[in-house]
Amino acid sequence: MKYIKTCLVIFSFVLLNNCDNFLEVDQIGKSAIPVFFSDMDGFRAALPGAYSTVYEYYGEEFVLYPDVAADMLQVNTVGDNSMISQYNYNSNPQEEITAVGGIWTGALEALVNVNNILEYAQGVLVEYPESEDEMAIIKAQALFLRALIHFDLVRIYAQPFNFTADASHIGIPVLLKTPSSDDNVARNTVAEVYAQVIKDLKEAEALFGTDTSIESSYFASKKAVHGLLARVYLYMENWTEAVNYSTLAINSTPLSEGDDYLDLFLAVQDKDESLFKLNGKLKTPELIDFYNLDSPLGYAGNKLMTLLKENPEDLRLQLLDDSTLGTLKYIKKDISIADRYYNIIVLRTSEMYLIRAEANNNLNNMEAAIADIKTLQARNYQKDISEISILENTKETVSTLIDNERAKELSFEGHRLYDLTRTKQDMVRDVTTTSSVKEVLYPSSLFVLPIPQKEMDVNTGMIQNEDY
Repeated sequence: MKYIKTCLVIFSFVLLNNCDNFLEVDQIGKSAIPVFFSDMDGFRAALPGAYSTVYEYYGEEFVLYPDVAADMLQVNTVGDNSMISQYNYNSNPQEEITAVGGIWTGALEALVNVNNILEYAQGVLVEYPESEDEMAIIKAQALFLRALIHFDLVRIYAQPFNFTADASHIGIPVLLKTPSSDDNVARNTVAEVYAQVIKDLKEAEALFGTDTSIESSYFASKKAVHGLLARVYLYMENWTEAVNYSTLAINSTPLSEGDDYLDLFLAVQDKDESLFKLNGKLKTPELIDFYNLDSPLGYAGNKLMTLLKENPEDLRLQLLDDSTLGTLKYIKKDISIADRYYNIIVLRTSEMYLIRAEANNNLNNMEAAIADIKTLQARNYQKDISEISILENTKETVSTLIDNERAKELSFEGHRLYDLTRTKQDMVRDVTTTSSVKEVLYPSSLFVLPIPQKEMDVNTGMIQNEDY
């Protein structure tokens, strides 16, 4: 797969300056990578590089796209804004450096880094058998990242799992090693992609075992594996497993409460409800420019504000800038630039309560679903659970309640479009929207991005998404 092959990233220890020809990069990579992975020091150095490349695509368009293309965000359409195409649903395969090509390239670069770790891991243990336990944890982290990357790509470039009854519709390529420059790799079905995601996560879970050495949520761990499995099973509508794994994640990491909840976003904490987050120290991603506090390109729309203002005591209102309605989830006020961490939270306990509530509701365990929503509302409204009253008493009304709670809790975190499509809802914006597109009815080919044209031009095994 030639274009995917050009996404090859040589880790930061190799400086590739002024390479005009990919083949030059390719040959350097072929000789340098095995040498780099010839001892444990190489793996210890490679793992931070793998996390960094995941941060790079998260910090650019990946987190922005699902909110920009959904119904809760208002976007400034005046001036330079790289997300306008996605806001107006006119994405073009030719867009190589914005969302269409940027996410594809960035995620594949991260995938190459992770696959290199996994490919060379077993061989180095022949020379360093005493490092077996350490290598097991390195492999577990790499498997988690590989699962995350595939899951991210299939949500962007393919219809949701339940689009067909058996998820046999077209997904993205499952890449377990870097293809050669002559390979033309085809797209797997969505079912096959999800199966590989689960396989990697289950293997990571086993490798982590009872290891408790990873305490920081900046690194993948068993609790992160459980959190991602809960999310994956939710998308698959495997409600029983979604309950099981969200419960494991909840039991591992308590909710952040009160000021600690606000500081989850507004400050840098070692101990919070994060199951997995990406370290943003010394990073300046596009995400920060988009949500800058002076004149944010994206801010809360009327639909989101109406939901949040249902209870004036809602803590989450404090995560919006009073004047611009921009989010404070990424921009830290009153902290010197040198001390700012633009962290990106990938998985956290609040989401696990929402997953468990939705799954239990679909299992007709309505009381359990309502109990989890009460727990979140009590935290967000700063009340005791006994003070929370929920009047919804049918599966349908509780489902709507959960959907609204997800919209509020996970706003600006890159979930909303997927919540609409996996639950087969229409995307309907407020009448005040600045977009030229007021609604997109489900199902629609517009709910997925096109494969970049550069990939289509050089890879005969690739099939373009419908209507592009």
